[in-house]
Amino acid sequence: MSNTDPVSGYHTYDQPTGPDRPVRRHAAGRRAALTVCTIADIAAGLLALWILLFLLDANQANVFVTFVHGMSDWLAWWSQDIFTMDTEGLRVILNYGLPAVMYLAIGHGIAARLNRA
Repeated sequence: MSNTDPVSGYHTYDQPTGPDRPVRRHAAGRRAALTVCTIADIAAGLLALWILLFLLDANQANVFVTFVHGMSDWLAWWSQDIFTMDTEGLRVILNYGLPAVMYLAIGHGIAARLNRA
């Protein structure tokens, strides 16, 4: 048999998925899961950072504090004023903590599902 002859019984059209397709699909699923986890963790981290900056009475005129507050407002738009307490610190903890927990739970749940696929 010469080098140009196909191996007996094996043709590329016999196995359309190929031997490495499941490995590639699993690796792509893991990368997607890692991306989803990372985005969820960053979102929750920004919300937690804003809570911490607020409770520590950070300078509201600082550019970094303004950025974190703006991003937190954007991430927590749907939960603004769910809780209306007289204590400002408790209100911020609950109104920004709820979306942080939701982003973590949903993001890691989606990532777990992608890892199983």
